[in-house]
Amino acid sequence: MTELVSIKEMPRDAKIALIKKLGYDSDGKVVLKNGKKHLDKYINEPIRINNMFIFPGSTLIIDNNPLSISAFFEEYGDNAV
Repeated sequence: MTELVSIKEMPRDAKIALIKKLGYDSDGKVVLKNGKKHLDKYINEPIRINNMFIFPGSTLIIDNNPLSISAFFEEYGDNAV
């Protein structure tokens, strides 16, 4: 079973180190990919460090809003986590 770990209270520097391990970067406020703001694939908005959501077992980073999360499960199914 996958263990879920909240990164909500994780220090900003630790969050940035985490996304760098996943192949992303940050300007300290938003997630960057290839030097450009990384957009949430479901709402087409830049993903801020303080509200990013990383699905277990993936390198997909989306916004933590309910629309993005439900759209993810609609696309990938309940077996995604």
